[in-house]
Amino acid sequence: MKSYTQYTITVNPRNNELISGIMWQFDLDGITEFDDGIKLFIESAKSISEEDITSVLEYARGEGLINEYYIQREIVEDKNWNEDYEKNVKVIEVTERIVIKPSFKEYQSGSGKIVITIDPKMSFGTGEHETTKLMIRMIEKYVSKNDFVLDVGSGTGVLAISSVLLGARKSIGIDNDEWCLMNGKENVTMNSLDDKVEIRRAELHQIVEKDFDLILANINKHILIDIVPYLKAKIKETGKLVVSGLLKSDFEDIIDKFALYNFVMIEKTELGDWISIAFTVSTSH
Repeated sequence: MKSYTQYTITVNPRNNELISGIMWQFDLDGITEFDDGIKLFIESAKSISEEDITSVLEYARGEGLINEYYIQREIVEDKNWNEDYEKNVKVIEVTERIVIKPSFKEYQSGSGKIVITIDPKMSFGTGEHETTKLMIRMIEKYVSKNDFVLDVGSGTGVLAISSVLLGARKSIGIDNDEWCLMNGKENVTMNSLDDKVEIRRAELHQIVEKDFDLILANINKHILIDIVPYLKAKIKETGKLVVSGLLKSDFEDIIDKFALYNFVMIEKTELGDWISIAFTVSTSH
């Protein structure tokens, strides 16, 4: 039986959503939230150390997002990490039109509602986190009929699925994680979109297609900064790029870096400590 390292993290002031969001940059096997904090579950064979976890919390403290934190580490045996999630999961009304629900919850859909069924397994993107909500609200605003969409770091596939349900012709979701490949494909099938949404296990530079009308990337600042050249190479001259996974304090670094590749901000939105930015491509050089 596999064993897992469990990190119990409490922070002051309490902000479970913030800490959960920034911890997903690691290759976690699960996160559960409780009243005073969160628990991270990481297969013991993985090379994620307490120092790695601490460095992220120190960054949050340095940015003034938290004042103090406490970490407790222990080894636990294998279990169904989704049980805790399934007990507490809610149907999420992301916008007036868009609703995200798990397959095991009932929802009476009103007229004109778009209901997306997402079972997260080990993947990030249930609609509960602020960055997912920000991204979907941006997609609702900027996707156009017949758009060709790329979702970078697709997780559950929720953004790739949302873009098609909101009018895109086709979307491709990519992630470098095997769990995300399996989970994304399951969710695509559950929403009857196998002919319009394709999920791949790949890095951005491995994608052959280009001239995307809309590119979505809900991933952390450091990865976004690393992949800017590839984003520019894949987007159509008239295309739009929407990014999140970003804290308010990341804004200037992102704007400065993306400007070097002729990305011009057209809108910034905020929810809690998080932001989403929409860009277009400048035609002047």
